[in-house]
Amino acid sequence: MIEDKNPKRTPLSELGEFKLIEHLTNHFKVTQKSTVKSIGDDAAILDFGKKQVVVSTDLLVEGVHFDLSYAPLKHLGYKAVVVNLSDIYAMNAVATQVTVSIAVSNRFPLEALEELYAGITMAATFYNVDVVGGDTTSSTSGLIISVTAIGEVEKGNEVLRSGAKPNDLLVITGDLGGAFMGLQVLEREKEVFKVNPNNQPDLSMYTYIIERQLKPEARKDIVKLLKDLEVKPTSMIDVSDGISSEIIHLCKQSKVGVDLYETKIPLDPQVISTCEEFNLDSTTIALNGGEDYELLMTISQEDFPKIKGNPNLTVIGYMTEEDRGMHLVTRADEKIAIIAKGWNALTDQA
Repeated sequence: MIEDKNPKRTPLSELGEFKLIEHLTNHFKVTQKSTVKSIGDDAAILDFGKKQVVVSTDLLVEGVHFDLSYAPLKHLGYKAVVVNLSDIYAMNAVATQVTVSIAVSNRFPLEALEELYAGITMAATFYNVDVVGGDTTSSTSGLIISVTAIGEVEKGNEVLRSGAKPNDLLVITGDLGGAFMGLQVLEREKEVFKVNPNNQPDLSMYTYIIERQLKPEARKDIVKLLKDLEVKPTSMIDVSDGISSEIIHLCKQSKVGVDLYETKIPLDPQVISTCEEFNLDSTTIALNGGEDYELLMTISQEDFPKIKGNPNLTVIGYMTEEDRGMHLVTRADEKIAIIAKGWNALTDQA
């Protein structure tokens, strides 16, 4: 048999993160009775009795997910934990433990790792989770951080991406676009610093959006709020890649459509002013920016009176029948198809 000297090679950028995961994992079969929810949601769910265990893991790679020229190690340690806890809260669960593994090159002294772990400790304390294990090894390409978050949820209280129904309301916590605009400011100041290392930037007018990028917070408070309001979302997902991508995930897994109203998207004034400064469209940034770590959910219209007027929750649209498609309703009352343009770590790196 003659060996093919030119086998087909498909660039990962053609698939993107989620299609890659689907492609690599579609042959996995669930064989354990304790596996309630496997690959395909914010976290896996395992059934071990009265409560179900929720597990999620993420990887942060230097040069892909963070830039140490402007990301302090303490903030990075904090953020590494937070982005994982967000997935647990997106399942309507309570986070209880994390494991932390790092691969590190010899350019990092002990003191640098102490700073990183100080941030990890701070996040574990603030969110009341235990650091119960991990691993360390060497790296030839900088710093790599892997965090696995573990939580628990009472049987029947878990919320998946697949439960949305037509006429449900689409609801978002907090505001959007801040993390992306914070990144734009940091990247701009980095370029200025390259030209003039003596220049010290004044970032006082960007404090909110820079904090959204360097030290985000997971919405642990929303899980408790929803319980207190006696509202159980029909579906939920955390906003890590931009709400355009997350809305598409909810719609596809729930087999519904959506009308998202541009005028309802919550934007902080600092996001709006910085978008104007950078000559960027604030709606585009809110839709595609990512790293906001807010919670996007659908709720039954019957629950609207319970959330009406709550400053933590904003109704931004409603779900429709699947055949009506996924649309942004613009300020001009025009319908535009929603396309996933969120951040993709698998695009070609410079």
